[in-house]
Amino acid sequence: MQIDVARVLGLVTRSVTNFEKDGKPASAVTLTRLYDTSVDDLWDAVTSKERIPRWFAAVEGDLQLGGRYQVKGNAGGTITACTPPTHFAATWEFGGATSWIDVKLSAERSQARLTLEHTAIIEDHWNQFGPGAVGIGWDLALAGLERYLATGASVDHETAEAWMVSPEGKDFMTTSGEHWRAAHVASGVDPDTAKQRSDRTIAFYRGEMPPDIAHPGTGS
Repeated sequence: MQIDVARVLGLVTRSVTNFEKDGKPASAVTLTRLYDTSVDDLWDAVTSKERIPRWFAAVEGDLQLGGRYQVKGNAGGTITACTPPTHFAATWEFGGATSWIDVKLSAERSQARLTLEHTAIIEDHWNQFGPGAVGIGWDLALAGLERYLATGASVDHETAEAWMVSPEGKDFMTTSGEHWRAAHVASGVDPDTAKQRSDRTIAFYRGEMPPDIAHPGTGS
């Protein structure tokens, strides 16, 4: 499995925004990029129980408004909005914490744009790891989606796991984490603080986290 790390990560625009949600400080990470397909095809790829496992992971449950879902080995939640083929939203429940995802699709000439926003309440986890805790995971997912849409080939999870610990895979984690550090700084966070958080998260994804430090536990 080979990925042009610089090209794939360079196709994504990332941002971090800080605001209040339900009276509590919150932050959202946003990723957006274009895919060489139609909105209808992209919608089907990201919402179909049959197609999601081909680029992400197996999903169970009732994939419609109000339904509960569970991604195998990952997060579960409730679908809170669904307007085919352009928008869905859901809770993202993992490790005892609840955050929120919001996905929008739009057509741009012969391509389709995907915009994914993941919102979380700012707590100890965020203060330790920053936006890369979920951002790196979503960068991996969007890269897998591109590969699937371009080739039609389903992900082989054993191959993907081997790639994750390869030099190329580690380079992907590092480069993604650096992109998220830059987005964190652009949101107004002190550069030294952003670097400390991104360094911790990159070390976790690279398998280099010291045993006495908690891991991000992102679920994405």
